Amino acid sequence: MELPLVVGVDGSHHSLQAVDWAVGAAARHGVPLRLVHASLWERYEGVAPAADPRRPWELVRDEEIAASAAERACRCGPDVKISAEVLPEDPVAALLRAGQDASGLVVGCRGRGELAALLLGSVSLAVAARATCPVTVVRGGEPNRRGAFGRIVLGVGEPGEAAGRSAAARFAFREAAVGHRTLEAVRAWRAPAGEVTDDLLLEGDPVRAHWSRAERTLDDALRACRRYHPEVSVHAETVEGPARKALLHAAATADLLVLGACRGHGRTVGLQLGRIAHAALHHAPCPVVIVPERGRTHGGE
Repeated sequence: MELPLVVGVDGSHHSLQAVDWAVGAAARHGVPLRLVHASLWERYEGVAPAADPRRPWELVRDEEIAASAAERACRCGPDVKISAEVLPEDPVAALLRAGQDASGLVVGCRGRGELAALLLGSVSLAVAARATCPVTVVRGGEPNRRGAFGRIVLGVGEPGEAAGRSAAARFAFREAAVGHRTLEAVRAWRAPAGEVTDDLLLEGDPVRAHWSRAERTLDDALRACRRYHPEVSVHAETVEGPARKALLHAAATADLLVLGACRGHGRTVGLQLGRIAHAALHHAPCPVVIVPERGRTHGGE
């Protein structure tokens, strides 16, 4: 049985954008869509008491939020199997638990209440940092969310022991394949001023040596996935400069930005998102997917 795609809903405009995006993703992958609304019965201003005194108005409100999101999802994807539920618990805890038996989690970039004014909602950031499955934060312009560009951008980070077996690369290739999109893999590099080491001297021009290493890193990261997905059109690009700037620039005309984050081991909880992943989650002009990796950081410093 295919694991469902789980989307968190709270009735906000941004969560409804997440629902719309998730319906399309579920349809492309042929998986069920599970809508989850979690609340600790916190009161929102302007909500009237329930007509039935035997049922808390908070519960009535939350059931209406879930039902409205499900109705919207059914209109957008009539062929997608959709379920919705209300969970009386902390939203972060509920979504993390739901993500343990999901193909992925989808959240909006902002939520309701006082925290809505932040660049990224606290729930979205916490879920992206701690989930054990891929997390998509739906943000950016309408053309990007709608998939109007037919491009997926993959950030390729430092090589590690998992080189060639990157979960982020596998995710990006699968998304490109099912959506019939091109894949642009970006590896940023910089040659620090004044840096001179023995191995760089052996290679001749230090700047050219850094560029050559970036090319090799990019080729190694893509080789296995290219073999398994020959149908995907891939454009590999090395860019001199800060990775954050390069990825945000590439994402301007992309449907999706895919980044990996190192998965914690032992007592370490959650993911090490890194500065680049944080920047993308707060500023990317398109939806961002954070994919858990083991033993390496991918697209994040």
